[in-house]
Amino acid sequence: MNVQAFYPVGTPGQPWGAAEIAQWRSRQVRHRSYQDDVVAAIDRLRERFDVSEYGRLDYAPDAYPLYAVKSRDWREDLPTMLVTGGVHGYETSGVHGALLFLDRYAADYAGRANVLVAPCVSPWAYERIHRWNIDAIDPNRSFRADSPAQESAALMRLVAPVRASVLMHIDLHETTDTDESEFRPALAARDGKAFEPGEVPDGFYLVGASEDPQPEFQQAVIAAVEKVTHIAPPDARGQIIRSPVVAHGVINYAVSSLGLCAGITEARYRTTTEVYPDSPRATPEQCNQAQAVAVRAAIDYALAHR
Repeated sequence: MNVQAFYPVGTPGQPWGAAEIAQWRSRQVRHRSYQDDVVAAIDRLRERFDVSEYGRLDYAPDAYPLYAVKSRDWREDLPTMLVTGGVHGYETSGVHGALLFLDRYAADYAGRANVLVAPCVSPWAYERIHRWNIDAIDPNRSFRADSPAQESAALMRLVAPVRASVLMHIDLHETTDTDESEFRPALAARDGKAFEPGEVPDGFYLVGASEDPQPEFQQAVIAAVEKVTHIAPPDARGQIIRSPVVAHGVINYAVSSLGLCAGITEARYRTTTEVYPDSPRATPEQCNQAQAVAVRAAIDYALAHR
């Protein structure tokens, strides 16, 4: 199969250069507003939390301030709970689940933990409902020194001063039908490779850190989310997204070496959520709630097993 058969940008078998990236960028259309959907929601939280601008993306003609929300009663003697959403901007419930957690549950941890939330790491991609940033770079493969993604570099700078105190980090994602119809074909085309279709799992699952998987922690989160939405079963090969299922609803990745967001600290408890918003068995509200419940369960477990 050649590149043109499955993606409209690129030459068969050849990785993209500047011209192909420019062509791809020209095809991206703004579908929604970061200011209206996200910044306005963050502004409503300012009375209860400290809000800071931790970076700014200057993507002419647009500019995007990056916001972090944290506990107002921050104490150096408390563990830090890190929540990140919207690393992939198109994964809607990651953003709105983080905001929902802040609105409904974050205040419950006052005096017990410091909460730090970056609800929308990739606002340009949020508006365009895309996985990559403006340079066709995946931020969630770019959390490393000298990162090529501004979004990733900004988040690492935010976390650096508190990195040693982070006990738990949960990174909120989705797996969608467009992973197979758009994003994996685009990836194959960008890299000059053939596209091999895969299977989108129907349900919620977690990606643990293979370096330190903490299986009991992962299962505590799964058990809490299962009350809100269904958990993805393994496929016929016992896998989810080409990775072996190691426990109910759990696979593991080498998060640090892959440059994934979940690898930006050495927190004892780390996980990445994956919600399936295209399921006929789930609503957008359920997906947002599943993310918020996952955060709460992760924090509760970390506090109980310090």
